Amino acid sequence: MTDKHKPPINEEIAVAGSQLVDKVKELMREGSVRRLIVRRASGEAMVEIPLAAGIGIAGLLTLMTPVLAALGAMAALIADFRVEIERDPDQVADTAAKLPHDSGDDAR
Repeated sequence: MTDKHKPPINEEIAVAGSQLVDKVKELMREGSVRRLIVRRASGEAMVEIPLAAGIGIAGLLTLMTPVLAALGAMAALIADFRVEIERDPDQVADTAAKLPHDSGDDAR
């Protein structure tokens, strides 16, 4: 029997203010991201972005244009951010299965 209710995979990354909008756009393009939370370095949540599966990337970026503009304005004022990423475990497993596997031969 498989577990249909797997908990999401959470991770956190530090992002410089100048790179915030580009990093959020990159994460939005990934199919496995369910939600993004942008926080100040102090931990205060600035914005939470729920991402719905099934919406095309172009449509998603169009819908999120006002949010991205606000992030750009915040990034100009604040130097460092933390981005919490919640990923769909099923999507992550599907993506990992499609990646080519390392043969273990390192040419160092």
